[in-house]
Amino acid sequence: MPPLFVYAAVFVFFIYCLRSIFNRRSLPLPPGPKPWPLIGNLPHLGSKPHQSIAALARTHGPLMHLRMGFVDVIVAASASVASQFLKVHDANFSSRPPNSGAKYIAYNYQDLVFRPYGPKWRMLRKISSVHLFSGKALDDYRHVRQGEVAVLARALVSAGTQSEPVNLAQLLNVCTVNALSRVMLGRRVFGDGSGGCDAKADEFKSMVVEVMVLAGVLNLGDFIPSLEWLDLQGVAAKMKKLHQRFDTFLTGILEEHKMKKGQDGSENQKDMLSLLISLMDNNTADEEGGKLTETEVKALLLNMFTAGTDTSSSTVEWAIAELIRHPQMLAQVKHELDSVVGRDRLVTELDLPRLTYFQAVIKETFRLHPSTPLSLPRIAAKDCEINGYRIPKGSTLLVNVWAIARDPNEWTEPLVFLPERFLPGGEESNVDVKGSDYELIPFGAGRRICAGMSLGLRMVQLLTATLVHAFDWELPRGLMPEKLNMEEAYGLTLQRAAPLVVHPRPRLSPNAYGVSN
Repeated sequence: MPPLFVYAAVFVFFIYCLRSIFNRRSLPLPPGPKPWPLIGNLPHLGSKPHQSIAALARTHGPLMHLRMGFVDVIVAASASVASQFLKVHDANFSSRPPNSGAKYIAYNYQDLVFRPYGPKWRMLRKISSVHLFSGKALDDYRHVRQGEVAVLARALVSAGTQSEPVNLAQLLNVCTVNALSRVMLGRRVFGDGSGGCDAKADEFKSMVVEVMVLAGVLNLGDFIPSLEWLDLQGVAAKMKKLHQRFDTFLTGILEEHKMKKGQDGSENQKDMLSLLISLMDNNTADEEGGKLTETEVKALLLNMFTAGTDTSSSTVEWAIAELIRHPQMLAQVKHELDSVVGRDRLVTELDLPRLTYFQAVIKETFRLHPSTPLSLPRIAAKDCEINGYRIPKGSTLLVNVWAIARDPNEWTEPLVFLPERFLPGGEESNVDVKGSDYELIPFGAGRRICAGMSLGLRMVQLLTATLVHAFDWELPRGLMPEKLNMEEAYGLTLQRAAPLVVHPRPRLSPNAYGVSN
């Protein structure tokens, strides 16, 4: 090959590379509101960031740039934009940005939720997927979930004889925690599961809610590192104190389990924690991720007891509230349940696939009330281009799941609770919640999709179906259904501003609840 040709080819290639680099650097950032000096757009976010960011996106577009302190934040507020980040560029956004919640609560990024993408994360994900959330594992523990839901039903039967209404959120939380703890630990965390006068249950619920609230706070130290040491909002101090409470709780559980294992032998213990302890003792637990440490086990338990309980119970609470507000829909769900299940037994998980209208109600609840309204943040590993805009390396990505599910470009009457849209023949009949339809992603999508999605779906469906089938619901003090407070209280999860307080009235045969006449 003539030397001149080689030099010419190298020169052309060099110019091409320079031009590519220049063009990339010349691309604009996505549009967004003008930031304030130093603090950037933090004042624009208000007390409910998912709602404020949705309003900003209506003005500036579904791909939006915010400057929070010294951090570039990119917001995806439409299905098409979300798919660019979570599908096309998923590998580039597979890790989490630094944040105080992961640092001070989640054992300094040793957990599954906030750990950076890499061998250790893949190891934890594999352990969770194979041993806790696989189809076989879920089927093996079906009787546990159904048993705890039956305990809840009996507790509500007893509560129905009282004159005082019940706080449904508290009882739901006890049920979800005990169902998970029997799988994880082989025993209930809260007494007999009835939730009555259980100070330990109340304390644990408050700890979980505080985690979600603190994790949802926009901490100035995360966005202006030079101010982190001042802890101007007192968030870091609260996180450290809460971590100590959780660590005491989890350490006690772990030590008790290790002691029991030493006494009884591992053969008699088939719960998740026994497996994790055996992996701790095994130096070749995972060829890629290495040995599982005690801190990682506690961090994984923390993930399960926070992300796996409050999200499910709050979604069920929203579903029951929506059905109370829509009596005709409630009647239709009851009719379907009576037709499939009858009135002589409680719902089982095997009944759920046959409940077509009910499944539509659950999808609609996930749409209007996603448990995580703003997706957990991701970080750009390198510069990339999305829709003609430059996304800088180190940018934080937020997907506004709440806004996408209320986008009028995707949904007819987006603010109306309308399960019929998901029925066969409906405009959204083929849309699912499992991460492939980006207009409805309550569990996220891509590599960092919620590991416990399958368990969460089963718990939400079983709990909601049982509550609707087994009870009639009355609001206290003659409150009319249309007047029920549906305001949101923002945290990492989407809580109701006012807990759902109701009178449960049993509607099945007494034998269905396991109680005598």
